[in-house]
Amino acid sequence: MIYLDNAATSWPKPETVYQAISNFLKEKGGNPGRGSHSMASAAMEIIEETRNLISGFINSPDPNRIIFTLNCTDALNLALKGLLRSGDHVIISPFEHNSVIRPLNKLSRTGVEISKIYPTNDKGIVSPENIKKAIKKNTKLIVITHASNVTGVIQPIEEYGKIARTNDLILLVDAAQTIGKYPIDVQKSSIDLLAFSGHKGLFGPPGTGILYIGERVDLDTIREGGTGSQSEVEEQPSILPDRYESGTPNTLGICGLGAGVKFILSEGLEKIKMHGQHLIRKLIEGLSNINTISIYTPKKSSDIVPILSFNIKGYTPGEVGIILDQAFDIKVRAGLHCAALAHKALGTYPQGTVRLSPGYFNTSDEIDSTIMAIEKIAKNSSINC
Repeated sequence: MIYLDNAATSWPKPETVYQAISNFLKEKGGNPGRGSHSMASAAMEIIEETRNLISGFINSPDPNRIIFTLNCTDALNLALKGLLRSGDHVIISPFEHNSVIRPLNKLSRTGVEISKIYPTNDKGIVSPENIKKAIKKNTKLIVITHASNVTGVIQPIEEYGKIARTNDLILLVDAAQTIGKYPIDVQKSSIDLLAFSGHKGLFGPPGTGILYIGERVDLDTIREGGTGSQSEVEEQPSILPDRYESGTPNTLGICGLGAGVKFILSEGLEKIKMHGQHLIRKLIEGLSNINTISIYTPKKSSDIVPILSFNIKGYTPGEVGIILDQAFDIKVRAGLHCAALAHKALGTYPQGTVRLSPGYFNTSDEIDSTIMAIEKIAKNSSINC
């Protein structure tokens, strides 16, 4: 079996992640912050250790600004709904995921104004100059996905950060596809809000997400409840991270997430990045030689994460996905990838594309096998499904 759906969730996880989760359940399964006994304390230590690991990983100035969320979608909802009010103007790209588009569409019904800035070149980059031109008197926020989950193109977030600071705007970056695969420094890039999942590039389990909240941002809460702190107070605590972390946390998931970050640090982010670049370039080169295939990941772009979208003439994306799964045991993602706006921009709406997203545990031989399988489909060979 060849798994090429790492943009949806990474698989397999490092062995140390499985071990950490198992050991936690067996030995440290208390409720963090909800007791003074040893198991509750051990669980809290796991959470704070992971918070500190992630803080260092993105160069956050304060670990307490790392907020654990249900997933990246939850983090983006907190960022958008906690910040925006009627009359505010937001600038976005056409490559945003539905986890940005849908909350913003709801907010637009309450008076939030949205402007979409499209790329002006074939590399899929949103021009910083065009973002600058779109700024109005009521602009409050720039929202940008660091890398598209359809094309893999990485946007120049440092340049957007400079624009945001110069114009006293907030920059929110969706790093779901880049964290753990590409270096991110929230201070260097002037990022005010950074949202990402734990189960993709960080090798954590599902149900884990992070929102970094910078010092220039004061978000309203979107849920309130028990925090294990200031229990005598009927109002939500104002201290971070407690203000945004209500209810029993997913300590099991956070434990696995911490183990995933440790794995990246032990392997080296640059090594992981270079492996991904090697695999995606190999895919681009191999599929570019098949004349019935259209590739939507820019072939000449210097900055992409390991994501490639393509279609084969004469087949729907769904048909290709089924054939790859059933005839070749290759797992891919076909369709709109929860990013219909991106597919409209690419001209692949409404059917979408076939997406290949190799991960750190994929090999060159697996990529060769995948290219051969796709070539057989494209040539309409006899395939026994």
